Amino acid sequence: MAHQQELGSAGEAVVAAWYERRGYEILERNWRCREGEIDVIARLDDVVVICEVKTRSTDRFGSGLDAVDGRKQRRLRALGAAYLSSGAQPGWRPVRFDVASVTPGPHGYSVQVVEAAF
Repeated sequence: MAHQQELGSAGEAVVAAWYERRGYEILERNWRCREGEIDVIARLDDVVVICEVKTRSTDRFGSGLDAVDGRKQRRLRALGAAYLSSGAQPGWRPVRFDVASVTPGPHGYSVQVVEAAF
């Protein structure tokens, strides 16, 4: 279990750095509320990005992107609404939901981010 948590945390850090390299501001990592957790929350201009990060030690059983099914998407929408209603981002903001898949490899991490995934 500890290895999976370390792997997940490393994947989230890699994705946060991916966004930062593209000019995004990281607002939160591992934002929690009663309903659950959002892995990465970023902003570019006025758009708030809610990103679900799936890190896999191997892609042998499919990409992490495959793990974000309809149920997970509904949960992330609810979490995004909870984040925005918490007052963390005052005023109306457009929201985008991204999904990131991270897999470690011999030369670093492979990162695939699907912007506006759902």
